[in-house]
Amino acid sequence: MYRVGIIGAGLIGNKRAKALRPQDKLQAVADVVPQRAKELASSYGADVETHWESLVERNDIDVVVIATSNNAIPICAAAALKNKKHILIEKPGGRNPQELKELCELAKQTQCTAKVGFNHRFHPAMLKAKAMIEEGAVGELMYFRARYGHGGRIGYDQEWRANPEISGGGELLDQGVHLIDLCRWMGGEFDLEVGRVHTFFWNMPVEDNGFLLLKSPDQKRYAHLHASCTEWKNIFDFEVFGKKGKLQIWGLGRSYGTEELRYYRVKPEMGVPEFTSYNFPEEDQSWNLEWKSFVDSIEGKEAEISNLEDGFKALEIVYQAYNQSRI
Repeated sequence: MYRVGIIGAGLIGNKRAKALRPQDKLQAVADVVPQRAKELASSYGADVETHWESLVERNDIDVVVIATSNNAIPICAAAALKNKKHILIEKPGGRNPQELKELCELAKQTQCTAKVGFNHRFHPAMLKAKAMIEEGAVGELMYFRARYGHGGRIGYDQEWRANPEISGGGELLDQGVHLIDLCRWMGGEFDLEVGRVHTFFWNMPVEDNGFLLLKSPDQKRYAHLHASCTEWKNIFDFEVFGKKGKLQIWGLGRSYGTEELRYYRVKPEMGVPEFTSYNFPEEDQSWNLEWKSFVDSIEGKEAEISNLEDGFKALEIVYQAYNQSRI
């Protein structure tokens, strides 16, 4: 059993609370909007802390989940680590790679478990695709190709994600880090070859589109990625190409469409490939699976959950793309 405190009672904070195991206990909640904290706490019989600082100092809390805006994540995370709490922080983990680097060093000093929440790793199609890659179903990997995007909403350019002082960046930092993390998780290390960001539509000082070309250090694998908030129709399309076949993950449920894994196998005579489709219409369990993996990592078991170094690498690639775009 783990006693948990949550900082940030918005959409993600509520998802994190719902994902706790039955034996875990939500002890306290803090949020800059007191009413949100009260509503979440009351659903689980938890306390409300007026200030997040008092939450991380509590002796009856083992784990702190941080689901705030990007600017507050590293501040809250550092305080929690200094108080010897394990932490699960929401992606991207901060506004820039330097903030993640400092957290990495602090986590090593305190010897606490510190992870970044990249829940997309735990979607059923992703888990099956990863297993198939490891089994050699598509052969030696050649490249990845992925698109991830949404169409925003009225007032989107006035929200906190559009303020670089709070968010650190735009769509590439927000959704693009998921694509970077998935490529690294499935295909190993990648570095930036070419990165460009641009604001086409939204009236905001951060990008609404980001384009990346990544390469592996040995230049045997590449990744072509596009993150967008001018997609208009929400889309998630993630493809893995190997010398023996191809995997395609389409949809994430809800507005992104039913999650599906398509497996294409190259025939000896080539031509039209053989095709198998796996559908996953059930309710999203990625948050629950990620929490279980986080608990496993605390207990010293091998786990799929991403660490702070994964978050740092994703942000490093994003900021390299920002720098290239300024040239």
